[in-house]
Amino acid sequence: MTIERNFSLCTFGGTSKSTYWGAIRCFLLGQLVLLTFFCGTGFCQVRAAQSVSFNRDVRPILASKCFTCHGPDKEHQESGLRFDKRQVAIDMEAIVPGKPDQSQLITRIMSSDPDVVMPPPHSGESLNVPQKEILKQWITEGAKYERHWAFEKPKKSSPPATNSTWPKNGIDNFVHAKLAAKGMTPNRAADKYVLVRRVYLDLIGMPPTVEQADTFVNSKDPKAYEK
Repeated sequence: MTIERNFSLCTFGGTSKSTYWGAIRCFLLGQLVLLTFFCGTGFCQVRAAQSVSFNRDVRPILASKCFTCHGPDKEHQESGLRFDKRQVAIDMEAIVPGKPDQSQLITRIMSSDPDVVMPPPHSGESLNVPQKEILKQWITEGAKYERHWAFEKPKKSSPPATNSTWPKNGIDNFVHAKLAAKGMTPNRAADKYVLVRRVYLDLIGMPPTVEQADTFVNSKDPKAYEK
């Protein structure tokens, strides 16, 4: 039994060269299918229904789009406005907590006037619609700042409760809860040849050799997957 036979859906058989490129094509197609699935089923829009996190959602936008002219570098600060200092931004009415329509930040990023919009057109750092909505939601929720994540104490999340026997670990509980909310159920467990192939493609982007696949499939070690 060959590895090509077991993975015929994605390796296409044939010579070793065609098998290699077949696997690569399948891997890239798989990524596209996953992206289409997640966005098509609403996973890409989940964050909009959640509270905005400064460290997760807002800081990356400010750092990449605003800090060049309104950050900690004194030599490049424009108008004395700093978005890395909450009180400075509030004092200059760039941010009015709870009132995005009165916040100059929102007025500027939403403007279509090239003399008003921020970041300025010549910077090449325009914001897209999701980024604008994140900033607007952040101010609506009070424009809370957080220290850099490295200085924040980690908070343990409790996995959602479930009556299903499908979850095998805490992460599975979160996945199962998302599926259940959409009226979906998990697929049946993949066979070992499919599983080992997925692991190798995920980790190194290449399918396993025949020997590596057979070693995993025939192993009785309960930690064979981890190894």
